[in-house]
Amino acid sequence: MDIEKIKLSPEASIREALRIIDSGAVKIALVVDEAGRLLGTVTDGDIRRAILAGAGLEDPIAQIYSKDPVTVPPSASNVHIINLCSAYRVYQIPVVDEAGRPVDMILLDEVLKSKNYPNKVVLMVGGLGTRLRPLTEKTPKPMLSVGGKPILQTIVEQFAEYGFSDIIMCVNYRAEAIYDYFGDGRRFGVRISYIKERERMGTAGALSLLPERPKEPFFVMNGDILTNVRFDRFLEYHMQNGATASMCVREYDMQVPFGVVEMEGNRITAIREKPVHRFFVNAGIYLLSPETLDYIPEQSYFDMPTLFERLMQAGHKCVSFPLREYWLDIGRMEEYERANSEYKEVF
Repeated sequence: MDIEKIKLSPEASIREALRIIDSGAVKIALVVDEAGRLLGTVTDGDIRRAILAGAGLEDPIAQIYSKDPVTVPPSASNVHIINLCSAYRVYQIPVVDEAGRPVDMILLDEVLKSKNYPNKVVLMVGGLGTRLRPLTEKTPKPMLSVGGKPILQTIVEQFAEYGFSDIIMCVNYRAEAIYDYFGDGRRFGVRISYIKERERMGTAGALSLLPERPKEPFFVMNGDILTNVRFDRFLEYHMQNGATASMCVREYDMQVPFGVVEMEGNRITAIREKPVHRFFVNAGIYLLSPETLDYIPEQSYFDMPTLFERLMQAGHKCVSFPLREYWLDIGRMEEYERANSEYKEVF
């Protein structure tokens, strides 16, 4: 590996770090001093946490990089590397020489020689799609064509690309169209099984119908979302944070169309002209550890926000994963038209 390509100084911007992280399979940038000694690392997760805290892309990485990285010497064995990755929940480890200078990078994926993850993917594809009628009168919304193929096919292919091939589809409305098209998933390089909801059960209720309890954290995703998010990075983030439940969130800006007057009593203290308020909204993609199933009632309607509320009340760690990738919830006709116009550019 050309280690020089992933080095940065502490004064480099978050944008520069993103360019390195997104440029290849390494998914990490190394922060070094003037003598080339390793100071720390910057990962995709570090940047997402900084964005949640209000950092901008032009801010320096000095305040966000991890200053106590896990490293190994050039003589480290594969067994030692795997044990370190497991103990510290990391997926990349810099190799440093006796002077503390990085000379190589070890990737856990390459050590294990496998990119087929055991984590299950549960896709909620039973919605009625009433806001997209008449298109959905005979076709379930996830089967609407975007970019020349069903929305659901793009979702399946995206998970398969990142090594997640064990897929469960929760179906209801016009389920036969989904059965007929996907079958057992073999022609898409995945394994697909189905759960039939006898009645609508919400975004989490159908999880009570899983035939067996997953052994690892599992994905849950709405079947009407187009995104090129790195699902492997989402899983890394969930594991590194020791989360019970993780939710993808999307930044949403809302501009007040008037000048906002700030007051103390009746005294005007400031006037802000048409301010923009920044929110993070639920993006409909989740990672849940197996114990979350204990909080879902059986055979009843139950939505995902309620599940997160129950988990937080019980003291479980729930974290957000801010999306900076393409994301579009296809709920209305204008979003469906936008998806078709943008598909080739994104995918």
